[in-house]
Amino acid sequence: MRIRGKLVKLWAYLGIAVSVGVVVFLFAFVFIKGAGTVSWEFLTEAPKGAVLGEEGGIFPAIIGSLFFTVTALVIGGIPAVATAIYLVFYCTSKRISGFIRLTVQCISGIPSIVLGLFAYSLLVKTLGLGRCVLSSGVALGIMVLPFIEVRCEKSFLEVPYELVAVSRNMGCSKSYTVVHAVLPMCKGELVSALILGGCYAMGATAPMIFTGAVAFAAVPKSILEPAMALPLHLYLLVAQGHTSLPTAYGTAFVMMVLILLSNILATMYGARSKR
Repeated sequence: MRIRGKLVKLWAYLGIAVSVGVVVFLFAFVFIKGAGTVSWEFLTEAPKGAVLGEEGGIFPAIIGSLFFTVTALVIGGIPAVATAIYLVFYCTSKRISGFIRLTVQCISGIPSIVLGLFAYSLLVKTLGLGRCVLSSGVALGIMVLPFIEVRCEKSFLEVPYELVAVSRNMGCSKSYTVVHAVLPMCKGELVSALILGGCYAMGATAPMIFTGAVAFAAVPKSILEPAMALPLHLYLLVAQGHTSLPTAYGTAFVMMVLILLSNILATMYGARSKR
């Protein structure tokens, strides 16, 4: 038994080492390849020149990615949190809860490119919204909804039953208990789920290509305008061939740093809220 326990511990340590090593290697490789491209001008200027990435920077792509991410979180995050609250605190029918969970699981299995095609057919073409941040935000919101809902539901299930029972026995309504006791207790996990969902949406290329991301687009003034996005910018740079690869590596490094910082922020906020 001791040997088996040591083997399991060794396996766990090796898994952690490999995971950390892969992440460090990827960042180091991308940074070394794109270090000569990343500069203050690269981060604050718009792309210029006849060929994308030949001159200028990626500032509109950074702002556009933030527009897409926030729109997706509003469209997908609010229904996800509401669904989790209903399933944990209000739904009393096993059939209804089973149907809702099955629906969420089915949504999580839809390929992102299919969601992009759906949003393109319905919003861009049928409803006439055109290629814009809103059209893309709907596709991304549907994509991240299961991701956020599962984490929010898990957080609500971890709330001690005694807390809810005492609040109800004191005469507080169920809605008052959820708003004033449950949500404050779970705010760290909820914010973490939203941030991680935003990271998931920020890296999704397929829905943006179909619905709202456009090369050389200016910084959007509203969600009814198209915008640049880091994933699309990176895809186009790689597609252009060898001459644009240094700029592609710089774009990839900036996107990886944004996602990594968001993950670290989510982890730190969740840990602080638990304390």
